[in-house]
Amino acid sequence: MKNNCKTQEKYFNYDRSCHVLYDKIEVFNNWIRKRDKMNRCLYNNKFEKFLNTEDNFVFGQLCDNYHGEALTTTREAWKAEITIMKEVLSGLSDKNGDIIFEYDIPRLGKRIDVVLLYRGIVFCLEFKVNQSNILEADIDQVLDYALDLKNFHFYSQDRVIVPILIATNYKNCSTNIQMSVYDDRVVNPLVSGSFGVGALIQKVLNKFPSETPVNPNWIISPYAPTPTIIEAAKSLYENHSVESITRHEADKVSTDKTISYILQVIKNSKLNGRKSICFVTGVPGAGKTLVGLDVAIKQTYQGSDTPVENEGAVYLSGNGPLVAVLNEALAQDNYKKCNIRGEKKKLTDSRREVSKSIQMIHRYRDNMLAKIKNPVENGILEIDPDKAVKLKESGFGEVEHVAIFDEAQRAWTHKRLAEYLKRGGTYGNKLKVPNFPMSEAAFLIWSLDQREDWATIVCLVGGGQEINTGEAGITEWIKALNEKFTNWDVYISPKLTEAEYAEGRVNELLKDNKRVVYSDDLHLSVSLRSFRAEKLSAFVHALLSFDENASEIYAEIKNKYPIVLTRDMEKAKRWLHEKVRGTERTGVLITKESARYKPLGIHVLPSGDENAVHWFLEDKVDTRSSNYLEDAATEIQVQGLELDYTCILWDADMRYDKGQWRFYRFNGQTKWVEQTANTESKQDLIKYMLNAYRVLLTRARVGMIICVPEGNAHKNPNGFWEDSTRLPEYYDGTYRYLKNLGIEEI
Repeated sequence: MKNNCKTQEKYFNYDRSCHVLYDKIEVFNNWIRKRDKMNRCLYNNKFEKFLNTEDNFVFGQLCDNYHGEALTTTREAWKAEITIMKEVLSGLSDKNGDIIFEYDIPRLGKRIDVVLLYRGIVFCLEFKVNQSNILEADIDQVLDYALDLKNFHFYSQDRVIVPILIATNYKNCSTNIQMSVYDDRVVNPLVSGSFGVGALIQKVLNKFPSETPVNPNWIISPYAPTPTIIEAAKSLYENHSVESITRHEADKVSTDKTISYILQVIKNSKLNGRKSICFVTGVPGAGKTLVGLDVAIKQTYQGSDTPVENEGAVYLSGNGPLVAVLNEALAQDNYKKCNIRGEKKKLTDSRREVSKSIQMIHRYRDNMLAKIKNPVENGILEIDPDKAVKLKESGFGEVEHVAIFDEAQRAWTHKRLAEYLKRGGTYGNKLKVPNFPMSEAAFLIWSLDQREDWATIVCLVGGGQEINTGEAGITEWIKALNEKFTNWDVYISPKLTEAEYAEGRVNELLKDNKRVVYSDDLHLSVSLRSFRAEKLSAFVHALLSFDENASEIYAEIKNKYPIVLTRDMEKAKRWLHEKVRGTERTGVLITKESARYKPLGIHVLPSGDENAVHWFLEDKVDTRSSNYLEDAATEIQVQGLELDYTCILWDADMRYDKGQWRFYRFNGQTKWVEQTANTESKQDLIKYMLNAYRVLLTRARVGMIICVPEGNAHKNPNGFWEDSTRLPEYYDGTYRYLKNLGIEEI
């Protein structure tokens, strides 16, 4: 009996200790939840507690939780918002709701002024203090907040979301509460002055009286943003971290694993004094550029606010429009933020600062070319000591330890580079290097090989995306490693062995290389660009390769990711205008081989990176913007970038005929000339033409329309065609093929 009592006592003591432990754990978890909430907003409370808290105390919490010193205008706006919201909430009969100030929107890098979680509805309030007019840009802003919550905020996906713009001195108020035509439970934006907000909220409640309660963990909801590359680059550059702008579902997205793997390769290379190269593959839109930017920034800063000396990395791309758009977007963003903080800075200073981190491959290449002995003797490159300074452990390279080459498949062939350098550049006014012995890929490896300590190259590879004459694909990289740089460690994605990379010859080319390590972590399998349809790239591949599963894949994605068909360009434009909301972007895309688009009211965006910058960055009131749907961009200008909605204008350059694609080039005057694969250069041309459509068909994040024109079926009085360059037969086969796949026609 005594033993039983002792056992019982021991049990109870254990039980009490457990309860103490559980209590401590619960206290800790509550602290964690509170901390996480503060990380996502500056203030939150129940309506009742907010109303019973002194204004100055609420204001103090906003200031205390703000990162840095809030500007005077911001502080004054907070005071006005607190006053207005107390008046609004005190007029509501039911005080059972939550109020949140400055709620973080990771994808946009902004905060919603006020969020109300009330009777199952999410209210997004954007204040314009002391403003008496309603501006379209302000309506777009609050609508963007609502759409971001709807698309990426887990606990908001099934909610009614109500965006309200409050211009405090505005004298009117919305009267019509109407759902968007998109059937996504987002209310069309409402507007009000400060005195009409309470009545407007009550109208919304009357409109939606039966909503279920919002999840109590709404503030710390999982957030799965899929930023545009421009948005992602801005966030990375500002915060030196990718964590707030990418998804984190381990079973879906591998960006985190890929980044970690590459950083570990870099670390090992440094510790062991090795030279290494990583080949990263990914489906279109999977985030290869994002991975490259993140690795460059993480390696350069390594958790610090300033670059770590002699540890830097550089992000390089052969894509001129991409580099130009990213640099200008980052520079403008940096310039604006510096001015908001009161820092004196010119836009030119921001441009110069940004350009250090993101460069054209060719600029980087030419910098190294200026250091070599010229002319080249016996086909051997050497550094000229009189042209370069040898630094400790760096050799004559004077290059970063780590270089990330985006779209590595676009590196030039030996033939193209040698011809270019023989004449001294495009216009003959640059450095001439006759008899240059290497492809661009080999020369880039050679450049980092000049370091005497260690180096890592990261090649980001797009499969089936070589789109220009003289682009070597990945073959030249592999050949260079086999023939000239056999001491380099090679880390490779298994997907690189597939047909769309190096014509499926990677296994053959690497079979005798003993330094090759394959890793699944180097493949990005999920499209971040098309967040509504992760199978988009599979559908595009099936469409272009006549895969029998194409129709089935289309049926799977069409409800989440609309793909529609038309033969009328005006219908296509109308569809795009009706689809875009807020600051979403749309645009018309055509291939560079397209020729007969002017009769449809379309012009090609002129070449020059500055035109791409305007097309991608100007807002919808600027005629240079993509949103005007007047200038169409080609695969050269959009590769690596994206829009929300696109129209693909399918010209007569690639035609469906009896189960195969036939390719044509316009002679510039009267007719299309068929291209047959009877020479190696013609084979390359056909590959580029097919890849051009692959690029265009994977640029849209949300949806697209394909316009296959009807052509001109009219004849003149003498019985001759009005326009023999646009005969219906040039287009009908393609139209029927797409229609037979099940693509819905509007």
